[in-house]
Amino acid sequence: MRISRLTPWAAGLAAVALFAVPAAASAGQQTAAASGAAAAATTVATVTTASTVDSYYAAAEGKTGAELKTALHNIIKTQSKVSYDGVWNALKVTDQDPANPNNVILVYSGRSQSKSSNGGDPNDWNREHVWAKSHGDFGTSTGPGTDLHHLRPEDVTVNSTRGNKDFDLGGSPVSEAPGSLTDADSFEPRDAVKGDVARMLLYMAVRYEGDDGFADLEMNDRVNNGSAPLFGRLSLLKQWNQMDPPDAFEQRRNQVIFDTYQHNRNPFIDHPEWVNSIW
Repeated sequence: MRISRLTPWAAGLAAVALFAVPAAASAGQQTAAASGAAAAATTVATVTTASTVDSYYAAAEGKTGAELKTALHNIIKTQSKVSYDGVWNALKVTDQDPANPNNVILVYSGRSQSKSSNGGDPNDWNREHVWAKSHGDFGTSTGPGTDLHHLRPEDVTVNSTRGNKDFDLGGSPVSEAPGSLTDADSFEPRDAVKGDVARMLLYMAVRYEGDDGFADLEMNDRVNNGSAPLFGRLSLLKQWNQMDPPDAFEQRRNQVIFDTYQHNRNPFIDHPEWVNSIW
């Protein structure tokens, strides 16, 4: 179960090492020093991060199916909680545009937009509940209603268009969200975040099992789930998890939530293979 890929955090340490070389060094010294420092930082960061993540999931080691789901629930339910007002500032950090620190990336639209343009007016961005809050009637309660692992910035109009629809294929193009489609009972996000959506929903189904005063959230293979604490379409979400594996943005986001805010992780970003093991 060891994670061997270089995490964005590790890559960041390597980048810092590259820029830490004194300006007075010769070009040859800079190259040699930078290469050595970067290699050392990468090795240390990779080993440290992999070791930390392995330790975090130690109780899930060797388990599959329902036993794995229960073990992961017991691991990730230990978390700090963020207020609904606090979500605004948190999203400005978790969803920061890697190319522009003044902006966030909108999840369905893919648009880079000023962090300061959050609000409720058209073309502002607001707090999208990927697991729609009506599916289980948890609203904006501290807990599932404020869990950063499924809250993302999105254009106000696109957020309204998505509403509380389940996820499925097909429909008409969504204005201001290129590549996304919608119909009367479902929403299809752009290809680049299909896996992200799947892993956010599956996290919610493991994290909230009805033992902390909130509904037991579960997956099914339907749409039109209404206010039931259910979300679909599971068979499609499993496909999306495979076709769109975790990228650097998603991995960094998971790490920031763990390090800075909730101190719990989305296991399906760290181990996407666990999706098929459980479902």
